[in-house]
Amino acid sequence: MTQSDDDLLMTPGPTAVPPDVLDAMGRPPLNPDVQAEFGPFYRDLCDELGRVYGTDDDVVVLSGEGILGLETAVASLVEETDDVLCLANGIYGEGFADFVETHGGDSLLHDAPFESGFDVEAVKETVESNDFAAATMVHCETPTGVLNDFEEILAVLQDAGVLTIVDAVSSLGGTPVPTENIDVCLGASQKCFSSPAGLTTLSVSDAAWTKVEETEQDSFYTSLEPWRGVEIPDDDAPHLPYTHAVSNLYALEASLDRLLDEGLESVYDRHEEVAAQCRERGRDLGLEPFAGDDARCSPTVTAFRVEESASDLRARLESDHGVVLATGLGDLADDVLRVGHMGYNADPERVERTMDALAALLG
Repeated sequence: MTQSDDDLLMTPGPTAVPPDVLDAMGRPPLNPDVQAEFGPFYRDLCDELGRVYGTDDDVVVLSGEGILGLETAVASLVEETDDVLCLANGIYGEGFADFVETHGGDSLLHDAPFESGFDVEAVKETVESNDFAAATMVHCETPTGVLNDFEEILAVLQDAGVLTIVDAVSSLGGTPVPTENIDVCLGASQKCFSSPAGLTTLSVSDAAWTKVEETEQDSFYTSLEPWRGVEIPDDDAPHLPYTHAVSNLYALEASLDRLLDEGLESVYDRHEEVAAQCRERGRDLGLEPFAGDDARCSPTVTAFRVEESASDLRARLESDHGVVLATGLGDLADDVLRVGHMGYNADPERVERTMDALAALLG
């Protein structure tokens, strides 16, 4: 079954991809291993990515979907016997603990209710009572549409000398991320960048690179070590750890151009406006965001509570109206219906069509 050109893909990643980004992906690819033109292209791409991240830290682009970044960060920074604090108020926060255990570390799961944030004082007490090498957290929990405010918690961890790993996959490029206080900040091409799935992005602080150097690495593809100290020459192909996904890089460049041409503040305002529009229309239909209070709702995805009807609504929206949404995950699979208004989909007309279709079903 193929998707109709008239279908509206409003899932919270992969998102719809703009035509100019698709066109960029179709360019004849350079050979990144031998052609000198690839060097300046890749360097300029990383410079643009750094501007979107808002950081002077190194940025790295890996060939692989966003989960690759989560595991790579843990695999690179965590060694056996390292204690790692995993802050979790959702499925992806909990998943970090699995990666920690897989790579030999000891995880301490500090959890909070899925619909709420974290108590800073409780986190501070936990940090002061332990000797953590690193801490993991998720900025936007995509399955529930909760945006976590980590400013104070990041300060607590920084004061304690704890390295921070933040999954900003569903927020980077759609809302401000406090990257300057994060050691490894993770993004991905298929979310707010509205580029095809296939690339992971990371910003890496000097302290994180030091820990990578000190940590015995037990893998290659899921390690940052091969990327440490990589130089991008002006007049030669760079010596990257492996052959990069050039066509995906072309698409990412076009996506970053769109963001920077619009201006990041304008991009963030646009996401806030369409998120408010989506929540208002939902509440008019008797639907409440899972996150509850608007202050906890993400500007990039709204998860509506629809008890035991998400799968049916999702199927009927696609078959009857050509609108593709996503259900929840895990225990919330049939109790949450998610609208992805991120990147290219952070558009009033696209959100209006989506909510009109939902209104037609709910009567």
